[in-house]
Amino acid sequence: MAEKVKTAYLTAQKEEVDVSKIVPINRQTWRDKLRAYTKKPFSMAAMLLVLLAALITALVVFWIIIYTLVQGIPHINAKMFSWTWTKENQSILPALINTLIVAALSLVIAVPIGVFAAIFLAEYAKSTNVFVKIVRMAAETLSGIPSIVYGIFGNILFVGILFGYSLLSGILTMSIMILPLIMRTTEESLLAVPQSFREGSFALGAGKLRTIFVIILPSAMSGIISGIILALGRVIGETAALIYSAGSPINVKHPSGLMDSGCTLSVFLYSLMSEGLHVGQAWATAVVLIVLVVLINGAAEFVGNKLKKEYN
Repeated sequence: MAEKVKTAYLTAQKEEVDVSKIVPINRQTWRDKLRAYTKKPFSMAAMLLVLLAALITALVVFWIIIYTLVQGIPHINAKMFSWTWTKENQSILPALINTLIVAALSLVIAVPIGVFAAIFLAEYAKSTNVFVKIVRMAAETLSGIPSIVYGIFGNILFVGILFGYSLLSGILTMSIMILPLIMRTTEESLLAVPQSFREGSFALGAGKLRTIFVIILPSAMSGIISGIILALGRVIGETAALIYSAGSPINVKHPSGLMDSGCTLSVFLYSLMSEGLHVGQAWATAVVLIVLVVLINGAAEFVGNKLKKEYN
C-alpha cells in the first residue's frame, strides 16, 4: 500500500499542472461587485467618488497634453535643434543639454546621500530616538518648502559666496531640493519590507550589511525607483530655483560648462513666454519637454524593473 501511495505521489509530481485551469475563488466580476455595493450605500458612494476623481484626473492630464501637442507640433522644425543658438532659429539644443547635465549630476549627488541616510534611519537608528524624529520632521518640512526659497538659498550661498551664476550652483541647489524627497520615499520603502525578511536572513547567518544590500534594498527597489523618478521630474520641470542659481541667459551660443551660467528647458520656456516674441517656439519647447520627461521616466522604470529582476 505504501509503495502504491509513493508511486502515485511521484507520478503526480512529474505531471505538469495547467495553471490556466486554476480559478481563484476570491475573484469577483463587476456584476458581483455592483450587486455587493448596492447593499451598502456608503460603499457605493465612495466607489463612485473614487472613480469620478480618477476620471477627472485622467481627463485633465489628457487635455493638457493634447492641447500642448496641438499648439507646439506645428512649430517644431530642424532649426530648433541647431548646435548654436541664434535669434533666427531659437535653438533649444543648448538648453536641452544643460537640462540633461543638471538632472544627471543632481541625481548623482542626491541619490547616494538620500538612500544611505534612509538606510541609517530605517535600519540602524531606533524609531524612538530624538535625533531620528528631528531628521524626519526636517525632511518633511523641507519637502513642502516652495522652490523659490531653495533658489534664494542657492543664490546666497552658491552664487554669492562660492561659484557665482553657474550650472554647478544650479546642480547643488537642485540636489538640496530633491534630497528630502528621495530620503523620505526610500525610508518608507525600506520600512515596508516585512520584518520576517530580516529575521530569515539573520537566521541564515548573514550580517547586517549583507542583509541590507542583498535582501532589503532589492525588496524596496520599486519604491526607491519611484522616488528617484519623482525627484527627476521635479528637477527637469524646475524654473524658479534655477533662475536664482544657474541664471537664465537664453542667448547662449552653445551648451554651458559647469562654471558658466546657462538655462534649462523650463527656464528657456519661461523666458520665451515672458518675452512674448516667440510664443510658437515656446509651445514647441513644451512639447520637447513633455517628450523628454516621458522618455526619462520610461528609461528609469525600465532600469528599475531590470534591477529588480536581477536581484530576485
